[in-house]
Amino acid sequence: MRPVVNRLTDSNEVATAAASALFDKLIALVATGKQVHVALTGGTVGIATLSRFAEIVQAKTFDYSNVHFWWGDERFVARDSPERNANQARDAMFRHLPVPEQNIHEFPASTDGEDLDAAALSFAKVLELHAADGAGFPEFDLVLLGMGPDGHIASLFPGGDVPEPGASVFAEHHSPKPPPQRLSLTYEVINSAAEIWFTVAGSDKAEAVSVAFSEDPHKLPVGRVEGSQKTVWFVDQTAGARTWGC
Repeated sequence: MRPVVNRLTDSNEVATAAASALFDKLIALVATGKQVHVALTGGTVGIATLSRFAEIVQAKTFDYSNVHFWWGDERFVARDSPERNANQARDAMFRHLPVPEQNIHEFPASTDGEDLDAAALSFAKVLELHAADGAGFPEFDLVLLGMGPDGHIASLFPGGDVPEPGASVFAEHHSPKPPPQRLSLTYEVINSAAEIWFTVAGSDKAEAVSVAFSEDPHKLPVGRVEGSQKTVWFVDQTAGARTWGC
């Protein structure tokens, strides 16, 4: 399935376009009346997207009662650490919006009393609690992803350990990007999402983007995921320079 590519001028346009599309997508999903599950991403562009989304939606009437927010991955650090994607998202978006606290599903923290492997198992049970009968995790309507210069997505790194088949949460003990301990959704969970949206900006991402759109995209984690219904890219001209010459 060919991805939908939105080519933007810079990172600000990437965040603004993705935020606007996210608002429209959530309006459509909420209108169905079903429970909605969205996984958020961190990173500079990811957090900027959430900030823009908050700006858009604050002036609107929006019912969050059936919308559940998760993350694709998280740094396994203290609960109050500013490094946590969840804390950055709360500052950028959630503190401005009336989202029920029970609808915000953070990964465990290092200060919660469990080690990394135990925390992964515990969060797998949380995912299972919100899944349909017999499933190990909820059906994600949308997963937002950034991408590192090395082509990693969430906390799934090139050359790293591969999550065990059937696992929903992966414990990364030796991340090449600090901090070393992280928790991540697995390829299986991410690829089950109806839609996956990438928000990517910066010249340092150009090589990885070119691999993702090459004949051998599976060389990097970014090329190993796609939405079951749609994959969408919001990419700026510097990140897309090698691929589209823009």
